[in-house]
Amino acid sequence: MIVFDLACECGFLFEGWFKDHEEFASQQREGLLTCPQCGDRRCLRKVLSPVAFQKKACGTLADRQPSAEMDPARLADSVVQSMRTLQEFVEKNFEDVGSDFTRKALKIHYGVEEAKNIRGVATPAEEKMLDKEGIRYLKMPMPGKKEEQ
Repeated sequence: MIVFDLACECGFLFEGWFKDHEEFASQQREGLLTCPQCGDRRCLRKVLSPVAFQKKACGTLADRQPSAEMDPARLADSVVQSMRTLQEFVEKNFEDVGSDFTRKALKIHYGVEEAKNIRGVATPAEEKMLDKEGIRYLKMPMPGKKEEQ
């Protein structure tokens, strides 16, 4: 199961739950997705939700509680792999605006620039400004890429 925040051109943001990425794409192709605010079917785009998750055959993350038997190194490897997967998704689907992150986020928030997924860096003072303006962002570590062997 995966959860996307769906955004409409009218500015409305809402949540959609799908079996997988293909299910979202299929419903969008067939015109089954509509904006609850304006009813538009053509201008929806997906934004990865911070609560997105994928259910695997071995159970959900909630089912996998650490136990005395769990190998800490294996758990750490699993976390690193998950972070790398997220990093790859962000690098592929978000425009890197570097140190212009705050300026771009403000322009997008106030409709000066077209809404799009961006990534970059912000100083602590800039983060406080984004918070004060009500701009949602996710601060996350970006692990280094695994060296090619």
